[in-house]
Amino acid sequence: MLSIPYVTGYLTEHFGDDEFTQIGGYEKRGGYRAARKAMKEMTPAEVIDLVKSSGLQGRGGAGFLTGLKWSFMPVETDKPKYLVCNADESEPGSFKDRILLERGGHQLIEGLLIAAWATGSEKTFVYVRGEYGFPARQLQRCIDEAYARGYLGKNVMKTGFRHDIVVQRGAGAYICGEETGLLESLEGKKGQPRKKPPFPAQYGAFGMPSTVNNVETFCHVPHIVKNGAEWFRSIGTEKSPGNAIFGVSGHVVRPGLYEFPLGTRLDEIVFEHAGGVPDGRKVKGVIPGGMSMPILPAGQLDVPLANEFLRERKTMLGTGGIMVMDETTCMVRVACVITYFFRDESCGQCTQCREGTGWLNKIANRIERGAGHAEDLDILGDVAGKMEGRTICAFADAAAWPVQGLLRHFRGDFEEHVRQKKCPFTQSFEL
Repeated sequence: MLSIPYVTGYLTEHFGDDEFTQIGGYEKRGGYRAARKAMKEMTPAEVIDLVKSSGLQGRGGAGFLTGLKWSFMPVETDKPKYLVCNADESEPGSFKDRILLERGGHQLIEGLLIAAWATGSEKTFVYVRGEYGFPARQLQRCIDEAYARGYLGKNVMKTGFRHDIVVQRGAGAYICGEETGLLESLEGKKGQPRKKPPFPAQYGAFGMPSTVNNVETFCHVPHIVKNGAEWFRSIGTEKSPGNAIFGVSGHVVRPGLYEFPLGTRLDEIVFEHAGGVPDGRKVKGVIPGGMSMPILPAGQLDVPLANEFLRERKTMLGTGGIMVMDETTCMVRVACVITYFFRDESCGQCTQCREGTGWLNKIANRIERGAGHAEDLDILGDVAGKMEGRTICAFADAAAWPVQGLLRHFRGDFEEHVRQKKCPFTQSFEL
């Protein structure tokens, strides 16, 4: 039995039941009925219109409208069309897709089938993070079961529609979570983002029209087809409908996965559901959406978790990875860890990213070891500002934003390191 998630919703309500991971158990709970409804009672255009009307936003970080993205796929083309499922979950602090693969493989497959029908795609490539060996094997087992039951193959559910699913393992590169870097890796090339245009809908996997969404996004689709757009819009906020899965980690009593409507307050999740900070300590800061999102200080945790509210506080929902840090945490050391990660993971294609990530890490390390100067704080901000919005993909932005957030809310930590020529937070984690 699964010990997480602690709070479930329509996506995860059966994840504690091992039978749900098998095709018989999934069918017993209504599985594949939505796919049958879509393929036998709805036209592809009607499915796309339904997903558009639902307002489903992509759950991979960018938050782009899913139905609109599907509509970009050309209807008339002599080329085969593909779906690509981004399961390269490499954002530190995010682990929801792992559980969706392990416990809800058939839910994902059903979402892929509906999306394939809507876009006319004959094949799906599921690109799985290299470290996710067990989740990949679980998904492949579900795929094999779906083929045996007639849900995949040459004649899906006797409709004459063909669809195949192929699982491709990555090799552990963060940059392959960016959709065009993923496509390059899928084709056997160096994982390096492409210049746009052309966009994947025109030139995607192997040069064919392709639609790319992440695991959680596809998993919402069967529930929308089953229950309707109005039902989905009745959950969450007006601009951000539906549930989302939040992965809570760090200094909390009950780390784990929590499924809630978008718009649920951050402090409610941290203090009520995750149990707050252990040992009577106080919260110092929380990253709301995975490591690449700017941090929020303790006084700003009363924010609803939806992009329209988070943007007002100069951060974003990202992948929903909530990372909690208590009062013992040295934010300069946090900067060292974050900048090291992005320096190490940059593909090196763009100068601003290749050089900027290195400089951010050098300066943060210099301040941490007591050799920093007051002007280093301004240099950090200047380098981050010159990285943002100036590269082929958003990787440089993702490296710059957390540094900007740390300087905005915890500049005092950096100034104390410079003044004392050492780290003043003796209880903080070690580098």
